[in-house]
Amino acid sequence: MPTRNRDGRLEEAIAVLINNQAPFLAQLARTDERFSRIESELADIKAILLRHEHMLQSLQSLPEAVREKIGFKNR
Repeated sequence: MPTRNRDGRLEEAIAVLINNQAPFLAQLARTDERFSRIESELADIKAILLRHEHMLQSLQSLPEAVREKIGFKNR
């Protein structure tokens, strides 16, 4: 374990570390909140894309369903 030298640099380094720790932890918490929000938004976007994919599949079969409904037959 380091020992204190005459200049007190160890105490100074510890003081700097303590002073920097609180802002760092606050920034880390903000980053975690932001990341959680981004993940939530991505989940919403994925759900919308899945619904749109299902709607697109339904729309692609619509012309044939209309033809059958009005009595046209495939040749």
